[in-house]
Amino acid sequence: MGKITIIVIVIIAAFSYHVVQNILSYSDLTETLPEIYWGPKSSQNEKEDTSVKPFKINIDEKALSQLKTRLKEELASDRLTPPLEGIGFEYGFNSKYLKEVGTHWLTKYDWRSREKLLNQFPSFKTKISGLNIHFQHAKSSNNKKYKKTVPILVLHGWPSSFVDHQKLIPLLTDPKGSDVNFEVIVPSLPGYGFSDGASKPGMEPVHMGQIMVKLMKRLGHDKFYVQGGDWGGLIGATMTAVYPQNILGLHSIMCGSNHPKANMRLMASALLPSLFMTPAESERFPSYSKIFSFILRETGYFHIQATKPDTVGTGLSHSPLGLAAYLLEKYSTWTNGAGYSKADGGLTSKFTLDELLDQVTVYWFTNSITTSIRLYAESFGPQQTKMGLDRVAVKVPTACIVPKNDEWLMQTESMAAATFHNIISFKYANDGGHFFSLEHPDVLANDIIPFVNLLEKQ
Repeated sequence: MGKITIIVIVIIAAFSYHVVQNILSYSDLTETLPEIYWGPKSSQNEKEDTSVKPFKINIDEKALSQLKTRLKEELASDRLTPPLEGIGFEYGFNSKYLKEVGTHWLTKYDWRSREKLLNQFPSFKTKISGLNIHFQHAKSSNNKKYKKTVPILVLHGWPSSFVDHQKLIPLLTDPKGSDVNFEVIVPSLPGYGFSDGASKPGMEPVHMGQIMVKLMKRLGHDKFYVQGGDWGGLIGATMTAVYPQNILGLHSIMCGSNHPKANMRLMASALLPSLFMTPAESERFPSYSKIFSFILRETGYFHIQATKPDTVGTGLSHSPLGLAAYLLEKYSTWTNGAGYSKADGGLTSKFTLDELLDQVTVYWFTNSITTSIRLYAESFGPQQTKMGLDRVAVKVPTACIVPKNDEWLMQTESMAAATFHNIISFKYANDGGHFFSLEHPDVLANDIIPFVNLLEKQ
């Protein structure tokens, strides 16, 4: 081998090493998150009222009557196309079952009793960065039973809302067998439920995280825990990257990494699982073909919400049955894929119709479907903020739980560890899907509590 050949090989090797090191490297934040006024331009120069005001959910009778009128008209019409013979949810929400859901909504669902249930925990509103932010704030009356009470911010995702966490809250404020209990803050994300949506483009998860930090500080908590799933998990992750000094620990149902290390391992694991995963991980991790099939089948909504949210939002905000079909179809297919071929989507195998309709009804009365799905366009469109968060190493203590039937989280602990460098606990649940807080609040609470107890002892 000649000297020139050796020199060329050395140069190529050095260059390749440099490229790989650059790809797999970590970095600090590339820019500081600016302060943005998200409210209407007309009120931008007004002094912001930073007071925290009590808020009670109380939908007026006119809105209730209008919903019932729309439901009657839609159920009486012939506009619902009959499902194909022998088809469950393979083509989307089964229209025959949708009539059953609509009839229950009209004749059996009692909003006033459900409203009372949602008001069992005190609600408040406060204006942050031009937006009225709604949140529930629950405290125990038995704090003396515990050695310490710590604040925890619990974040929802889409198509969820604060409604998903109603059964989780009391399990955290008054946990059994724990030295620590929680002061629980459950906000409606900006644009969701009773919180205002942004009046200008650009609000991404990192900006929502900024608002959440301001909320917690306003409530007197400079340091706190964060728990979240779906968007809530992603927002929590951005908070640990941008505000590590404020986050005592992150508990997530969406522990995923977008670092090149994680993506490379994901591809390698899908192709050669025996080499890149433990036997337990191989058993749970779907095959490459299954991943591809899931993406083809389940991400159509994602594409339209990331490109034309206002178009689909127009139709959904004018039809209660359309809204119910669009939202509840996710509660079927994302909870357990086994319900896919059933005429009822398997919806009531895990949830009651009243629980599911609580979610839909909150979206309907607040007219928040369009503002909620704009988050997809802001997060995946060309205008998104370039802060280099994918390359930031998160050193905040982290706990992850992976529901057995949640096909959205296709990463193992080693993949998540590409971003989260201080994973205290990584568990696979024996059951449960994407809406884990609503489906298994007890399992979720029993994963959060020991994680926080461990950190508080340290």
